[in-house]
Amino acid sequence: MHGPGMTEMIVVVFQLSLLGLMVAGGWKMLEKANQPGWGVLIPAYNLVLALAGKPIWWIILLFIPIVNFFVGVAVAVAISRNFGKGFLFGLGLLFLPYIFCPILGFGRAEYVPAGLPSMDQLGADPRAAAIR
Repeated sequence: MHGPGMTEMIVVVFQLSLLGLMVAGGWKMLEKANQPGWGVLIPAYNLVLALAGKPIWWIILLFIPIVNFFVGVAVAVAISRNFGKGFLFGLGLLFLPYIFCPILGFGRAEYVPAGLPSMDQLGADPRAAAIR
């Protein structure tokens, strides 16, 4: 038998587990970007500044209704492109972050800011660098 409030407690535990999954994935994403992992706990810092590489004034745009949706899409797509993913992955990152943040954080995706060549493009083998 479920007592009153049992359903609410299950929902809260589920929501906290999703939050924990997003924080862990975001922490690893920031570490891949050579940023401190605790930055995931500071909302505007982790998205706009650290991972998307957007100017600081974009944070103000996040407080403007309707504009913030388009800025959110642009930031999510910029983050996904910095990890070598495409537009649809960016939309997934925006709408299902508890799935897509851990994919980027714990997966093999490499953080390469737009315009910089990746290790694969340079022809460097990361295992060879570890041996030297």
